[in-house]
Amino acid sequence: MKIVVLCGGLSMERNVSITSSALICSALRRMGHRAVMVDMFYGLEDVDTPLDRLFDELPPIPEARVAEEEPDLEAVKASRKWKSPSMVGQGVFELCRLADVVFLGLHGACGEDGRIQAALDLMGVPYTGSGYLGSAIAMDKDLTKRLASAAGVRTPEWRIARFDRQSVDEIANETALPCVVKPVDSGSSIGVSIAHTRDELVAALEENLKLGRVILEQYVHGREIQVGVLLDKNLPSIEIRPKHGFYDYKNKYQAGAAVEICPAPVDPEIEAQLGRTALKVHRLLGLKTYSRTDFILTESGEICFLEINTLPGMTPTSLMPQEAAAVGIDYEKLCQTIVDDAVGSVSRR
Repeated sequence: MKIVVLCGGLSMERNVSITSSALICSALRRMGHRAVMVDMFYGLEDVDTPLDRLFDELPPIPEARVAEEEPDLEAVKASRKWKSPSMVGQGVFELCRLADVVFLGLHGACGEDGRIQAALDLMGVPYTGSGYLGSAIAMDKDLTKRLASAAGVRTPEWRIARFDRQSVDEIANETALPCVVKPVDSGSSIGVSIAHTRDELVAALEENLKLGRVILEQYVHGREIQVGVLLDKNLPSIEIRPKHGFYDYKNKYQAGAAVEICPAPVDPEIEAQLGRTALKVHRLLGLKTYSRTDFILTESGEICFLEINTLPGMTPTSLMPQEAAAVGIDYEKLCQTIVDDAVGSVSRR
């Protein structure tokens, strides 16, 4: 098949996306697909091959490695040759129209929030993962928690804080500690902090000033466990044990920064409950093909739902491939399964 692997974009998770997509593209080519990896923001501005020959004269795939630092999006914007306000680079949609399917290797804004899904829907181009509505809902942590809580899924207490520099002190004074500060609509733990003191809370709010709003979530101490869903079946759980601090951006993507155990060493009934809850939220939001749900398991055995990811990472340290491998689905088979479901869903419409 002719496959476009769409990555990058103007998300704070663009580096993770590029790494995921390089591995995805390599795996697809090993299986005989004519896969082309394209940065959604830069587009084809540095590609000399004509569009109609690009699937026959495949461009090289960049090295798959996540940088330790978050990307400088202003530098990314400045380096694009095409000076346009568009978040989609030149030639991207034209190439997508020529493909049999688009594999969404995107993460974060304009990747998991439903906008690119809606655009591809309007063009009639098949793509991997969930549709525009489920993606948009899942990207909004507040809305997701509202729906999950109403459906009987336990989630830590939370509230949305809208603030500016003048109101930081007021927000800090009225917030119970400890708490977790996180952006409403991003992933990879970017902008996430655990505040145990007022000073830590002030620092976390100031770090997110540009956002203007965050979620302030009750901090629940416990084990970090995540569960993937693939083709409407839950995968084995995986426990994450960071060697230092919590499961932040660096601990997620730098090899050796965390110990990951799959299946998680939990009681069988807890394992079953984790799987049921992951499936419940996946179905509640109308998600498709695959997702990954994050939980905290308390010392008393209570399961707390945190959030759900509609395009889980596919990097060398990502959790979804590890969970799939635990049930005999290797990386190449996982990619092929995702592609097959995308193509099959079009034929079932």
